[in-house]
Amino acid sequence: MDIIYFNEMKFYGYHGVFPEENTLGQRYVVDMRLYLDLKAAGQSDQLGDTIDYAEVYAICQTVMEKETYQLVEKVAEQIAQRSLAKFTLLDEVVVRVTKPDPPIAGHYQSVAVEIRRGR
Repeated sequence: MDIIYFNEMKFYGYHGVFPEENTLGQRYVVDMRLYLDLKAAGQSDQLGDTIDYAEVYAICQTVMEKETYQLVEKVAEQIAQRSLAKFTLLDEVVVRVTKPDPPIAGHYQSVAVEIRRGR
């Protein structure tokens, strides 16, 4: 299986359980791995034989910046499900949503959720 990687897409969103998170918002980082067969694209050199990267980014941007959810688990699930629905060539997707500054006392770099979904 071949993989398309999206690394460290950065967004500002309003997701969270606490009202302040929904009002003030915060930074998020999204990473994705898209699993599909890229042989046809490698031979044809045609966009129709692969996944349009701009459309993947648009799905992430919509979920991250135009919608609001309580849990990053829901955010990741929305991105995965919409990607699978949009791209028939896609066999499996891994989505990681990182919250660099969650409202949790302590010392850490970030918290993240990673999900894997397939057909």
